[in-house]
Amino acid sequence: GYNSAAYDPNGGSTEGAELRTFHSKLVVQANAYMNATWAVAVAKAGDEDGSGLIGGSCIVDPNGLIVAEASTLGDEVIVADCDLDLCQQGKSKMFDLGAHRQPGQYGPITERAGVIEPA
Repeated sequence: GYNSAAYDPNGGSTEGAELRTFHSKLVVQANAYMNATWAVAVAKAGDEDGSGLIGGSCIVDPNGLIVAEASTLGDEVIVADCDLDLCQQGKSKMFDLGAHRQPGQYGPITERAGVIEPA
């Protein structure tokens, strides 16, 4: 996740605290799922240097489900029982990188930098 300010630091109004919190949790959930692992995202909350922070600490299981999360912008401790055996299914099936990864096919993405516009 992101330990972001609760407002757009560039002065815009396109993304408020609610959307920033959604994006932060979305990233944690997606990465926990894609890596078939538990994820613990620890975020500051409240005010720092005159800026409000989004908070949003959470614990996410290997399926991308939030199993515990902070509920306020105050100091909180969140806990969850993390069964490490839950990581095995994702690592042995859907995300079995040893069986499915093909580094020889990475050339087009490792040899380029920047945007290449379509012709």
